[in-house]
Amino acid sequence: MLARMTTAEKVGQLLQLNAQDDLEDIVVTRHAGSILHASPERLMDAMALAAQTRLGIPLLTADDAIHGHSFWPGATIFPTQLGMAAAWDADLIEQAARVTAVEVAATGIHWVFSPVLCITRDLRWGRVDETFGEDPFLISEFGAAMIRGYQGDGLDDPTAVLACAKHFAGYSETQGGRDASEADISRRKLRSWFLPPFERAAREGCRTFMLGYQAMDGVPVTANKWLLNDVLKQEWGFTGTLVTDWDCVGRLVREQKVCADDTEAAAVAVLAGNGIVMATPGFFEGAQAALANGLIVEADIDAAVRRVLRLKFELGLFENPRRPDPTRQAEVIGCADHAALNLQMARRSLVLLNNDGTLPLDGGLAGAAPTPRTLAVVGPNADDPDAQLGDWAGASGQADWMPDGHPRETVETVVDGFRAVAPGHWTVTHARGAEIGAMLPHPDGLVFPDGQPRFPTLEPASPDPFMIAEAVAAAQAADYVIAVVGDNVALAGELTSTATLELVGAQVALLDALAATGTPMIVVLVNSKPAVLPRSALNAAALIQAFNPGMRGGRAIAELILGQIEPTGRLPVSFARHVGQQPVYYNVVRGQRGDSYADLTLDPQFVFGEGLSYSTVEYSDLVVHTPELRPDATIRAQVRLTNTGDRPALETVQVYINDLVTSVTWAEKELKSYQQVLVGPGESAMVHLELPASSCTLVTADGRRVVEPGEFELLVGPSSRTVDLLSATFRIGVDSSALGSRESGVFLN
Repeated sequence: MLARMTTAEKVGQLLQLNAQDDLEDIVVTRHAGSILHASPERLMDAMALAAQTRLGIPLLTADDAIHGHSFWPGATIFPTQLGMAAAWDADLIEQAARVTAVEVAATGIHWVFSPVLCITRDLRWGRVDETFGEDPFLISEFGAAMIRGYQGDGLDDPTAVLACAKHFAGYSETQGGRDASEADISRRKLRSWFLPPFERAAREGCRTFMLGYQAMDGVPVTANKWLLNDVLKQEWGFTGTLVTDWDCVGRLVREQKVCADDTEAAAVAVLAGNGIVMATPGFFEGAQAALANGLIVEADIDAAVRRVLRLKFELGLFENPRRPDPTRQAEVIGCADHAALNLQMARRSLVLLNNDGTLPLDGGLAGAAPTPRTLAVVGPNADDPDAQLGDWAGASGQADWMPDGHPRETVETVVDGFRAVAPGHWTVTHARGAEIGAMLPHPDGLVFPDGQPRFPTLEPASPDPFMIAEAVAAAQAADYVIAVVGDNVALAGELTSTATLELVGAQVALLDALAATGTPMIVVLVNSKPAVLPRSALNAAALIQAFNPGMRGGRAIAELILGQIEPTGRLPVSFARHVGQQPVYYNVVRGQRGDSYADLTLDPQFVFGEGLSYSTVEYSDLVVHTPELRPDATIRAQVRLTNTGDRPALETVQVYINDLVTSVTWAEKELKSYQQVLVGPGESAMVHLELPASSCTLVTADGRRVVEPGEFELLVGPSSRTVDLLSATFRIGVDSSALGSRESGVFLN
């Protein structure tokens, strides 16, 4: 195929352009090999144009299906990645990705820009909701599961779609939480925490990687030969294709200003190892000029084009371009089986953070005594479908063909959920009570220099005495008040970071007023990331975290409060007490002498791994059966769980490792394994734990990942809090192939 192509056709194959622009220019003039953001109608038009070109090379079509088929009306929208991560269930995440792939494939899309493998660090960052949280191990596990779900049994399966690991790498290490800022990060720090999820993705067979916007140590990722070639392709053996993020090659000239013009930027991007260049139309002329001027040679272009064509052959697009299939769409999109899995994911994503015994509500189960109850469901997010779906879905602003979002009847809000599942003799009332804010045009103009629309900004709302009085009256007339607060899509997403973490607008005033009524209050947080909470929320009868729980989230929340399901979620991310605590995460490097503030503890409000059940589970009798072992052996241990309550508990047993003495500073503890164990009321279970000793690694000063011989601590418990963890020690020795010093260790990669 390469031998038959002109230079212009080759360069065109490296272009991925916005299908909302002129399709004739994209497909016919610039020979683009890929498109994104195509409405259903324009997708068909673009495919037809590609079929009529000289060589008929099929298009590779792509879109941001981050937690479901984001911009197809009625498609299954799951909780965001952060919500999925709260389930701590890789198998369930794989099933969700498989559902998404099936629905996406039926609409003619071949490639999803997911999973996001960034590590949450600063909660002000607008894209926290897109991550699996703060822990590299969980991110690796869940990312691998999502890749398996998307790519199925092989790309020749017509229900498989290309997965895309992003944003490679270190993108989330922001300054001040601001999106796409310069990342202050060393190569050792990258290898220690930020690269492992991507290495796992490469070894899992993920066929595409998307690059981050940021620069590190002055070098934009788009131009980083060490990261793209030395590490990803040579060290890890990655044979797939790299795609830049939106106009990153253009940003080399326009914003980062490390290149003088499109010609130099095109040469830099090609020589760094990039494959597909997203949303930089000027690359077409720039790359050809770079060839003519000798900045690159034809073989450089061929190497990149070869990877793109390989993907198309692997997908079988030359035989079957995989056009939209209306019959298949009617069968699979939003079907009953997919909706049922979505509800299961929503249920598992909910995290009970506080409970004074009010939950579950007495009488909420079927067959309970017919005592009439009145529930007041209030708050700006109690009946807001878009806040529940979160970013990258429907009306979140990225798709001009869905201005009104997903069909209202496809989303069950919290109000809908209670009206559907509360006992028939109960009364459910509703009052909005407060506004979050109003959307205003961006003060810097409606579009960016590249022509992309700027997201509007949010002006926080002031308390409305009438709205608060209406909510207070509803609470006073009720047996319980469920206050649903949080954020909305204006406060989350790309280029939408926040300077604060507090509840925005009139929400705190609403919570304070509701608390003053004396009616037992259950606070539900429907938001994109952890919030700094007022006293009225922290002292409520119960507190539930729902990270954008998706289409079925409202029903799941109602079921949880009524006791029809058990709370099983665990936090994948820590909560700050104050925005000034940023960053706050559990696996901090030890040895920080400044271990507190003068005015505030360093202790998070809620920690990674935390979550309550409606029962109580005690841990005891931790025993390590392998007190001495080699680096290639397996750590074996056991711990006893005892359910001392009267309801079943799905307990997430978390296993952390602490390397007691290290050659370089390292994290105090790191999650290495977990198990979910169902323990019945009054029952005990002995949980057997196995962990490869080779996972007890650190990264040395010269960048090698090794197991250093010495003494370790095995920490087992229900959260990352030290007081929650049982401890036992073991020792890893040196095998015959390793030297006997801590500095040399046992080399792994």
